[in-house]
Amino acid sequence: MAGEDQAVTNFREYLRIKTVQPNPDYDGALAFLTKMAEELDLSYQIIQLSTGRRVFVLSWPGKCPSLPSVLLNSHTDVVPVFMEHWKVDPFSADKMDNGDIYARGSQDMKCVGIQYIEAIRRLKNSGKRLLRTIHLSFVPDEEIGGHTGMAVFVKDERFKQLNVGFVLDEGLANPTDSYTVFYGERSAWWLRVKCPGKPGHGSRFIQDTAAEKVHKVMTRLLELRAKEEKKFMDCDSCLKLGDVTTVNLTKLEGGVQVNVVPNEFVAYFDIRLNPREDLVAFEEQLKSWFAEAGKDVTYEFLQKGNCHQLTSTDKSDPWWNAFSSTLENMNQAYETEIFPAGTDSRFLREIGLPAIGFSPMNNTPILLHDHNEFLNEKVFLKGIKVYEQLITSLGNVPKF
Repeated sequence: MAGEDQAVTNFREYLRIKTVQPNPDYDGALAFLTKMAEELDLSYQIIQLSTGRRVFVLSWPGKCPSLPSVLLNSHTDVVPVFMEHWKVDPFSADKMDNGDIYARGSQDMKCVGIQYIEAIRRLKNSGKRLLRTIHLSFVPDEEIGGHTGMAVFVKDERFKQLNVGFVLDEGLANPTDSYTVFYGERSAWWLRVKCPGKPGHGSRFIQDTAAEKVHKVMTRLLELRAKEEKKFMDCDSCLKLGDVTTVNLTKLEGGVQVNVVPNEFVAYFDIRLNPREDLVAFEEQLKSWFAEAGKDVTYEFLQKGNCHQLTSTDKSDPWWNAFSSTLENMNQAYETEIFPAGTDSRFLREIGLPAIGFSPMNNTPILLHDHNEFLNEKVFLKGIKVYEQLITSLGNVPKF
């Protein structure tokens, strides 16, 4: 587009590739990334995972390749859209007169993938070469849990060969002047609770019904929800969402018709446990509540995250010192938080790697997974400059 920064043009081209779940155009994304790698004159590999998915890895060798490398991670897939709620085609990457670029993935997280690429392009063109090798990974299926993408990739021998020492991954936009920096995540527990009971006619007082049992289960868990919500609301901003545990009843199944007492109800809960929660004690509490509801009440985990590792935010840590000092030297305000949802960072922290979630989008509403997701081109371009500085600092962390 005439008069448009090439980085923005590349960003918009990437946004137009429909890598939308449940049928992402990963072939289109890989072709685009291959073109980017060839423009940068850097080596790349396409790694076939056991799940059939592929990971694209672009590498910029450092002067001391034996040192642990820096991994810049992003995911290529995006969440579905509801076309009727969008002001433009969500895969047109239309740019408004004020520079707002509307597209699914503009915040989550194709912006970051292109910012990595463009920052390295600028660093290379300026003649810089860093101490450590920089790898860029573009992984699939993060938006459906990452279990067919990053969760498998970190166990692959080819991941181990990258010799990763530190990781940057996605964060969130911030509507203020500050950036938000995430150093940990809550553990997601998705529960399916089965409450069997005696069936019968809807006109009778039947004892030991499924409804009574599911009511007891719901009461206990929703009381916990209310307690945590009160803690969050009463602290007057001293706590962020990631500092508390959230509980939500998300689905109920059961019943055949209005005048029949059903023989079973099934309740689904989405629980997000803050990193300071004792996971063993919490599950024991759940077991006692379910036993209280009925001896035949059973539960299973549809997902059970057990990663409570936190990345150091102490200045004595060389990685954190390099990251935070860079923002401070740029006079850029930032806030550290626990990520309230889930990203691929959890799989990296589980294997002991320090990982920071960061997307340089300030003065921007949080619109990931929302209708009319957008990012302004000025914010996008500023983010490239931020990554230039961050990549330089992280890539030049001395041996320790």
